[in-house]
Amino acid sequence: MKAEYLNDERDPRLEDYRDVKESRWLRERGVFLVEGRTAVRTLLAATGFELRSVLLTESARAEIEPDWQAAAKRGSRGEPCPAFVVPRVTMDRLAGVRFHQGCIAAARVPPSVRVEELLQAGARKLLVLEDLTDPDNIGACFRNALAFGFDAVLLTPNCAPPLYRKAIRTSMGAILRLPFARLAQDLEDLVGLRARGFELLGLTPDADALELEQFCPSGPLVLVLGNEGAGLSARARSRVDLGLRIPMAPEADSLNVATAGAIAMYRIYQAAMSARASSGPD
Repeated sequence: MKAEYLNDERDPRLEDYRDVKESRWLRERGVFLVEGRTAVRTLLAATGFELRSVLLTESARAEIEPDWQAAAKRGSRGEPCPAFVVPRVTMDRLAGVRFHQGCIAAARVPPSVRVEELLQAGARKLLVLEDLTDPDNIGACFRNALAFGFDAVLLTPNCAPPLYRKAIRTSMGAILRLPFARLAQDLEDLVGLRARGFELLGLTPDADALELEQFCPSGPLVLVLGNEGAGLSARARSRVDLGLRIPMAPEADSLNVATAGAIAMYRIYQAAMSARASSGPD
């Protein structure tokens, strides 16, 4: 299958890519976009997404084409996933952004995943994002969760959509690799996780919280990160089993949520690796 050159930006086959900043328009069509070479290659390698097409400049074609050829048969309704090559200036005008590195891909938004499905698949370390609204923070949290061995991400109903191009770009494609689900009843769903043996942890600057270095994970766990401005909500504090605190200099009272989450997840990952090493081979 060969990529097709298009010269007219009004071509209806390019409709998915018209002004990609209009995320509401894309959501109404059930489409999401991925931009940047790393993230596009991640999408092309993934198996859980229905591809619609790939848009390339000539300079990006050589790098992306092998991945596209491998994924070409996973297009919409069983049809081959087409690739369109356009001049860089056409892509800039069409998309209205210049962060694409010469490639953008379109895919259908997949069906929602239930928390129960993640548990049945073996998830034992879950990250919960409570009411995060900044796509950069959501993307960074996904990237950190993937790096430190978390199995899935749960989002409260008020979180911004993770399948937003800026969040995907910030995550370096981690959002396309790490399964996620929306909590159907906000944080009430966490009660069911406790009943299934998960320890519920909340990251907070509260003085009475346990210092992070003193925490030793011993089983399946849930780590809850609070909103960018308000932090962990009162309702979240009332539902977690244990609050964890990152010690810091008195001149500072908080950290960016993605930074704080990375520190906490690294500590949990490090403790788990140490425990595994001390237990010796099976």
